[in-house]
Amino acid sequence: MPLSSHETFSVESAVELAVIERSGFIESRHIGSAVVLSGDGSVVTELGDITSPIYARSALKPFQALAAMQSGVPLRGAQVALACASHVGSLDHMDVVEGMLKSAGVREEQLQCPSAWPQDEVARNWLVRSEHGKSKLASICSGKHAAFLWACTENGWDTHSYLEPNHPLQHRVRTVIEEYSAEKIAHLGIDGCGAPVAALSLTGLARAYSRLAQAPWDQNSNARAATITTSMLDYPWAVQGRGQANTIVMDELEVLAKGGAEGVLVLATPTGAAAAVKILDGNPRAATLVGLTLLAVAGAVDIPGVASVLEKVVEPVLGGGQSVGRIRLGHAVSALLD
Repeated sequence: MPLSSHETFSVESAVELAVIERSGFIESRHIGSAVVLSGDGSVVTELGDITSPIYARSALKPFQALAAMQSGVPLRGAQVALACASHVGSLDHMDVVEGMLKSAGVREEQLQCPSAWPQDEVARNWLVRSEHGKSKLASICSGKHAAFLWACTENGWDTHSYLEPNHPLQHRVRTVIEEYSAEKIAHLGIDGCGAPVAALSLTGLARAYSRLAQAPWDQNSNARAATITTSMLDYPWAVQGRGQANTIVMDELEVLAKGGAEGVLVLATPTGAAAAVKILDGNPRAATLVGLTLLAVAGAVDIPGVASVLEKVVEPVLGGGQSVGRIRLGHAVSALLD
């Protein structure tokens, strides 16, 4: 695929999704686009440009995990959730990934994600005290890479080139993404962890999650897709981390939640209602507020439950350690509440 002449939507085709208010003064504005689909795939809400491609980044991990499982990887329980995860590198996260590598018969050194310090403070302190230093296990993408390597050992595929776009596994990943999104990948690049990353529209991304979220209750759905959905909801701590936004949303609302770098977030309910958000400046701090509000406006989630979750996940605006403002909805979203 060509690696030039592609770009995401412009400022002119975006809308104001959220603002940052400090001491009664609007300090910053987050513009972007968002879409809500119903379970049948029809557009319920359209804000901004929902057809131009975006890099879906880590929001694609459940479909990368599905490709690994369709390649014969026998993931179970928390392992499934870790394969879909952008995790904080807690000791529990690293233990599960280490178990995946052991089952695959490979070593940590064979992971091609970058070594990292955990975001989790306890795990980071342990690595410092034990003089281990940075670890590939602590990478937010280590679960995905472990599943990739396991797919290679199950099929006799080369383990050194598993991130190359022409690798058999990556061919399968692209097939899965296009099947669930019902659109052709617009552009293929390299993600932060070194894996191929696909560009598709917000509508296609929401459609993919709508189908995934309905899989456990759809007799015609892929059984492995159903396993991914149930595992993410059964082990939400594994998908991000205890106290983290995606984990709280899944734990308290039973709504699939998966963020991606550069301001991407997708949410999907068991009925297939799905919201996909792209904050154009790449800052994710308002994405959950916007996404859950859009699902609530569409009648897809319980409003009191959403309010409770938002109190826990929306970052405060502080001055001198005290609350002096808030992140609030921009006019494009707040207008839907009237």
